[in-house]
Amino acid sequence: MKRLAPTVTGIAAVLLSMPLATGCGVITADGPDAASTRTTQGASGTPGIDYEARAEAARAEHDRTFPTVAKICADAPAEPSAEPTPSEEPTDPWARRVAENNAYKTQARMDGDARCRGDAHARRITGGLEGVHDEKALRAALDRLGYPPASVEVYDTGVATGFTFSIPHAGPCVTGTLTAPAQVEAHGHYIEGGCREPKGGH
Repeated sequence: MKRLAPTVTGIAAVLLSMPLATGCGVITADGPDAASTRTTQGASGTPGIDYEARAEAARAEHDRTFPTVAKICADAPAEPSAEPTPSEEPTDPWARRVAENNAYKTQARMDGDARCRGDAHARRITGGLEGVHDEKALRAALDRLGYPPASVEVYDTGVATGFTFSIPHAGPCVTGTLTAPAQVEAHGHYIEGGCREPKGGH
């Protein structure tokens, strides 16, 4: 056992000199009294995702694809979102239950910039659908306007042909019907996912 003591001590010294790894990052220290520093790396050692940079890149791509819309919103005065403030939870038990059952219809809130872009796209699309009455012509018209036909969901509303899709690169959603004239509006994505109002919730 006396022969093993130096070996064990040596291993301990090596282990104590190594950086301490955690699931949330890597902690390093210059000495016993040095403050530990946590990096933004994940357990695999790769940098974390910069979602803000991704959003900026998406907006830049949107502006290159739709320069007219970009100019409209760049020149528009900065205004707070026009989204309504959520009301307080109903005190009546039945009303509260109804609200809970319809929560799946909730849309993501849009900030002022998203609202400006969405409304500008809605007006642009409305003008481009003049004289369009069927699905084939609808997809062709949207394609000419720069909206990929493959991303457009078309359905029958029971009154007219309906459609919805997410604006490429920057969102939000636009939903419309081929009435005369076409009705198109911008809105946030549903919390259940997608741009079309879900038929039922969880």
